[in-house]
Amino acid sequence: MASRTEILNTLTQWLSPDDFKDYCPNGLQVEGSDEVSRIISGVTASRSLIDAAIEADADMILVHHGYFWKGEDQAIRGMKRERIRLLLEHDINLVAYHLPLDDHPEYGNNRQLADVLGIQNPRPLDGLVWQGELESPLTPAELEQRIAKALSRPPLHVGTGSDTISRVGWCTGAAQGFIDKALEAGLDAYISGEISEPTTHTARECGIHYFAAGHHATERYGVQALGSALERVFGVEHRFIDCDNPV
Repeated sequence: MASRTEILNTLTQWLSPDDFKDYCPNGLQVEGSDEVSRIISGVTASRSLIDAAIEADADMILVHHGYFWKGEDQAIRGMKRERIRLLLEHDINLVAYHLPLDDHPEYGNNRQLADVLGIQNPRPLDGLVWQGELESPLTPAELEQRIAKALSRPPLHVGTGSDTISRVGWCTGAAQGFIDKALEAGLDAYISGEISEPTTHTARECGIHYFAAGHHATERYGVQALGSALERVFGVEHRFIDCDNPV
């Protein structure tokens, strides 16, 4: 068991949330128990994840996508009310890290996705976008198959370009708009979570392979790494629960 304060202070040291201009508050979003013995992690603080955390008798939920996003209705009603009511009734802390978790050089979504996909020498390219190399060149079809096997989800592949892919750029989540950064760096392919209508035309006309591998699917790994690190440091129990999302 560890104190909530100790855990939050450690997360602040690791992730430096104050360095980011984000779309939501990072850190403790809903206050629960002062003491933490069991952490449930997940991608999004959905009702299904909260229900699973209640069933597991968790003291803390650790997520990438929490609450209180800029531009949303500030009223606590409907779906938001029910989620917060359950957290308060069961004394569960909700802790969320968005951009700080994407960016972290060890626990971050981008760093972790490189390991999952077997990308070598992963490193930041520009902002949140990363770059790396494949150990051996792959055809676009082979890279598509690798992504599908690693993420248990077939990606959407659009665009044209080199017959083989060696240099890859990526940014997890809804980062399709960063495809221009991969083009400027002369990369063979760019991987992200989502796709928008203009992305197809950019990939086709500018000669780059684009793989939309799923917002949820690409962001499952940072929070797992972070939760496992807390387990090692504090001796608390950690379990990741994957509430499936096809997007």
